[in-house]
Amino acid sequence: MAEAAKKIGKRIIACPDDPFSVISTRHWIQNASKDPIHKLIDYVVSLFPIAGWIYRYNFGWAYGDMIAGLTVGIVAVPQSMSYAQIATLPPEYGLYSSFVGVLVYCFFATSKDVSIGPVAVMSLTVSQIIKHVNASHPNVWDAPQIATTVAFICGFIVLGIGLLRLGWLVEFIPAPAVSGFMTGSAINIVSGQVPGLMGLTGFDTRAATYKVIINSLKFLPQTKLDAAFGLSGLVSLYIIRFACVQLSKRYSNRARWFFFFAVFRNAMVIIVLTFASWLYCRHRVSKSGKYPIKILQTVPRGFQHLGQPTIDPELVSALAGELPVATIILFLEHIAISKSFGRVNGYKINPNQELIAIGVTNTIGTLFGAYPATGSFSRSALQSKSGVRTPASGLFSAVVVIVALYGLTPAFFWIPSAALSAVIIHAVADLIASPSQVYSYWRISPLEFIIWFAAVLITVFATIEDGIYFSVAASVVLLLVRVARPRGNFLGKLTIHGDAESREVFVPLKPDRHIMNPHLQVYPPAPGVIVYRYEESFLYPNCSLLNDAVVDYVKEHTRRGKDMSCVRASDRPWNDPGHKDEGIDNESKPLLRAIVLDFSAISHIDTTGVQALLDTRNEVERWTDRPVEFHFSSILSPWIRRSLVAAGFGAANGDVNASIRHEVAPVTRFHDDFISDPAHTSAGATEPTIQAGKAPDPEAIIIETRPSSSRSSSDMTCGDRPCPERNDSPGVALLVPSTTPFFHFDLAAAVRAAERGVRQDSPVSYGTFEEDKRV
Repeated sequence: MAEAAKKIGKRIIACPDDPFSVISTRHWIQNASKDPIHKLIDYVVSLFPIAGWIYRYNFGWAYGDMIAGLTVGIVAVPQSMSYAQIATLPPEYGLYSSFVGVLVYCFFATSKDVSIGPVAVMSLTVSQIIKHVNASHPNVWDAPQIATTVAFICGFIVLGIGLLRLGWLVEFIPAPAVSGFMTGSAINIVSGQVPGLMGLTGFDTRAATYKVIINSLKFLPQTKLDAAFGLSGLVSLYIIRFACVQLSKRYSNRARWFFFFAVFRNAMVIIVLTFASWLYCRHRVSKSGKYPIKILQTVPRGFQHLGQPTIDPELVSALAGELPVATIILFLEHIAISKSFGRVNGYKINPNQELIAIGVTNTIGTLFGAYPATGSFSRSALQSKSGVRTPASGLFSAVVVIVALYGLTPAFFWIPSAALSAVIIHAVADLIASPSQVYSYWRISPLEFIIWFAAVLITVFATIEDGIYFSVAASVVLLLVRVARPRGNFLGKLTIHGDAESREVFVPLKPDRHIMNPHLQVYPPAPGVIVYRYEESFLYPNCSLLNDAVVDYVKEHTRRGKDMSCVRASDRPWNDPGHKDEGIDNESKPLLRAIVLDFSAISHIDTTGVQALLDTRNEVERWTDRPVEFHFSSILSPWIRRSLVAAGFGAANGDVNASIRHEVAPVTRFHDDFISDPAHTSAGATEPTIQAGKAPDPEAIIIETRPSSSRSSSDMTCGDRPCPERNDSPGVALLVPSTTPFFHFDLAAAVRAAERGVRQDSPVSYGTFEEDKRV
């Protein structure tokens, strides 16, 4: 009973009785579920990369980490307070974020160079989110609560992405897109800090960049005394850096001393300007408590906001529309930085684990009152150049930050805000792409350069959010266009002669002069054989291109199977007008016998792609009025082989299991065979059905039992075991299974098999084709 039900089920789904040996879903399930306990243990262990190196920690590593950690910590203190100023938050929140970032990241990091903390672009985004929420809900939530909520929600989202191993989504955003909105954001930040540098007030510094620039020029006559501190600090930062670079080149034996002197320039400038501010402002306070210049004033000592964060559902709803852009910036900037330093220093990061590290850092940071933190390019570069050895350097940076929080807050009172603006401008200016970098985008990919340029313009003239969304969307659209419109070439032969041996290579019949010597003559394959190479996965957006290319080429270069020159106009298909020299042109062309498809660049194929191959075969055979062999070479995946076998490709034509199929992806089912058009007769008929009173359709496809063919590849290889399919002696085996002789190991074998079939069917001399062509 069970066997009968199984046979009925096979008949319903048209399953062959003796299926070919192909990969099945059972193989995939078995591989995916193999040793699940071991995979679970590996997954849990991978969440804590520190376990892979902490037991090997030594004093040499500790020395390098201490130098790098202390150096980064000294830079992080003034920078974090400056970035909090960009985020429109009190300066202590920048210190909170910096402390938690460097402390927590080292336990989850796969990059030794990256330093986590407040960054300029994320701080600007937080300020825009705060502005957006206050505009729609004025005076409902204070700025720190909004920033902490953003950190918690975005951190939780990024943590989930990492735990689910979805880090590959980051790969959809290319480097020029990242550089585009980073450059635009840097310009935005610099323009927003110029008013603070000059002491200008009276306009919105968070408006669009072009508006801020215009207003800054308009209010320039109202420059205040703050400019003396800001401009002197900014000029000093650049002078110190330039001088240290030149001196290190001249006195290379002392280059490391000059390096650390340049590193401490932020701290030195802040110390000098703070001392000058104290000297000037301490006796010049007004009765209302105002000072002649803008200073930080009171910075609370220690952690004043420890505890469970307050997450208001109404606040989450109010800022929900701003969360996607904040999340993208949170992980995109960090992954870009960590990958960059991994390439430079010879190690590989795990994007999923890095997302987990960012997520955990921001989620835990909300317990300290921190706002969103991610990888900092300037501090990471500094940490790398300082000789960091492991992620444990973050522990030393955390010590510096906590010392500043508990021991230096009284000194922070006199820090000029203009000096912090100078630090911001000096740090952020390095995020702007250099002219050489922009030119390299143009040379490598003009389309990506256009995306970069547009992202910069949109970020400058609109918002960071618009710039990010545009660059991401444009990059995805460009990717889809490239997938949907790939290249393909009809191939010919060249024989390359070396010192010891010669070999055949297949190149486009019309090679590009920018790729190879244009004066070489490429010889086509034997008459009646077409070789085509497709340069992309064969998927539903692009599969029609192969169909159009092959069918159009066949109709242009090969003979029509039926002479249509004498067919009356009333008997012609409506879409085939013909021409007066049709018969003469047709006789001068070869008859198509085989098509060879090079699948060496195809890694995936889907149902629509298989249907396009079937359509190609049907249209070609309708044109030739005879069977045409389809050979496939260099199939990369067992799933591609499975798909082609399911559609009736690959098998010997006389094999009863190689059913000739015409449709694997029908739009609908046709049941009424009595009123069907003769061109769409049942696939089981041996010749086109002709209804009474109707002439035969000259375009009706030929359906016949195909003769068994020997046009398969006979390529074999040497091995230790015999080939059971050929009953060979040990040491000889087929490269591909004999059940699918039209699947070939490489393109040369496929073309040889197709040409052998042409010679057997029509023994003629092909003259120069068989001669050696020396390159």
